[in-house]
Amino acid sequence: MAITEDAPPGTDTSPDGSPRNRRLSSPLALTLVLLPAVLAQSPIRGALGTPLMQSWTTVFVAVTVQALPFLVLGVLLSAAIAVFVPASFFARALPGRAALAVPVAGIAGAVLPGCECASVPVAGALVRRGVTPAAALAFLLSAPAINPVVLTATTVAFPGHPEMVLARFAASLLVACAMGWLWQRLGRTDWLRPPAHGAHEGATKGEAFWGAVRHDVMHAGGFLVLGATAAATLKAAVPADWLRTAAGTPLVSVLALAVLAVLLSICSEADAFVAASLTQFSPTAKLVFLVVGPMIDLKLFAMQAGTFGRGFALRFAPATFALAVAGAVLTGAVLL
Repeated sequence: MAITEDAPPGTDTSPDGSPRNRRLSSPLALTLVLLPAVLAQSPIRGALGTPLMQSWTTVFVAVTVQALPFLVLGVLLSAAIAVFVPASFFARALPGRAALAVPVAGIAGAVLPGCECASVPVAGALVRRGVTPAAALAFLLSAPAINPVVLTATTVAFPGHPEMVLARFAASLLVACAMGWLWQRLGRTDWLRPPAHGAHEGATKGEAFWGAVRHDVMHAGGFLVLGATAAATLKAAVPADWLRTAAGTPLVSVLALAVLAVLLSICSEADAFVAASLTQFSPTAKLVFLVVGPMIDLKLFAMQAGTFGRGFALRFAPATFALAVAGAVLTGAVLL
């Protein structure tokens, strides 16, 4: 007499009594998605061929392709910091007083050759390793704007105008330090949700490293796609003649380029070329564009909310925007 194991309660069984797996497999799910797409390919092709959808697709792909390599770079650095760097290193590398640690961390942002997508996971790793949040946030804001790659791109985009490169460096570092000091004075611990990793118990350092990489790529990558989707939607919907109208008034031009920097969500390695092409705007307005974009845009807001919590992002983003605009205008009045 054959003895069979009882199926778990609620499990569907086949006629011979064996459990039947009713879970949706990946091949079946892919088939269910592709079949309607194939049947409706003519209407889909027509919809994607419209100028509006072509503009949307161009912006979405551009933002994602520009940001993804630097996001991966940031994830690799984040995992390396979390796994291989002892916590005592940061205690030795940064001054004990937070007021001094903020500018040191801000200047240290110059060594990361990446954009804002890379700085978010690295700043998260710094917080996990015990660095004071004020210093980690100063690094988060300064790294995308004062690293050698971005400054070199700005030099190429504005040939014969070294003052624009100097102004971008000075304004970005000023705003990053100001935000770090502001957080140190007014920030509350319950506003910041420290990012956490699994303990990787029993795993080697190599296994822990790649586990952290997979976790952060899936986590931060989802928010990057969300931000790129929003940026593409807003870019495709904004009429082009609004820029020409806004450039006529100094105050409006500054605010217009500040908002445009947030909406476009351009990678900091490419934003200088976009700013240089806006010839109808003043140098100060262009500087605002270059300072605001790497510090707060749609994809950055989404990534910061995913890394540090929505409550943090809702407070940090408006304060960063206001200080970035004020710092860029003040610096532009002195240097440009």
